[in-house]
Amino acid sequence: MLPTPHVMALSSALCTASATILIQRGLRGSSFYAGAWINVVVGAIAAWSAAAWLVPVEEFTWRAVPYFALSGLIGTTGGRLFRILAIEKVGAPVASAVNNMTPLVASGLAILLLGEHVTLPIIAGTLVIVAGTILLSLSGRLVGFRVRDLAYPFIAASCFGTVQILRKLGLASAGPLLGATINVTAALIAVTAFVAASGNVGSLRCSRRSLLYFIGGGIAENGGVFLLLLALGFGDVSVVVPLAGSAPLFVLGLAYLIPSERGKLGWRIVAGVALIVLGVGLLAR
Repeated sequence: MLPTPHVMALSSALCTASATILIQRGLRGSSFYAGAWINVVVGAIAAWSAAAWLVPVEEFTWRAVPYFALSGLIGTTGGRLFRILAIEKVGAPVASAVNNMTPLVASGLAILLLGEHVTLPIIAGTLVIVAGTILLSLSGRLVGFRVRDLAYPFIAASCFGTVQILRKLGLASAGPLLGATINVTAALIAVTAFVAASGNVGSLRCSRRSLLYFIGGGIAENGGVFLLLLALGFGDVSVVVPLAGSAPLFVLGLAYLIPSERGKLGWRIVAGVALIVLGVGLLAR
């Protein structure tokens, strides 16, 4: 028996949070280009291995390709590139906080394009979750970045919010695993072309420690995408995406386990957790 879309979405958030921490640590000994490319390579290997084993040949269809290929270009390529760049420029807590504009983008598009019925509790829950995760993320001592660098996580959030609609449409023609495979394959082609065209192939070299962090981040990131696709297949965009957007709660929980980060957590944690719990309760009504 499959878990509920709520559980799958929250599990996706945990995977995304783990990826954020791992990528941040990997960037300390490598470049943005290496982090982005390795992240997508790991996803492509995992997705094709799982699809070859679990997806029957008769379920492979071209009808879903345009939706998932476009979502791969916009979300997995554009969204991840800007997300990794945001982690490097403004740090994991700020990047996670601003990325929580994603639920607002996705919910708005779901109303306009999919005709989903968005109730007052769902709207209130979305806003409360966003407020709570931003408050949690701001609990750290955030210094050392330029205001204009906030454009990177804002662009990432817009990319991630837009592709949820494409993925929802694509799931009408294909299962989540096949969709994830098409998605990450398009992204791998695009990211490789981007790195080559920008003349940064040499930047793909990294230390062994960074490589291990990036591989771990890639596994967590792409596991989160698969869980999100699975949740979208069984639930509404306007409910699933806000729950998946609660990743900053897990980011700060994981950061607490790192001694150098533990002292940065304060009273905002308590307030943020309360808001997250309230928001999840509203969405589940």
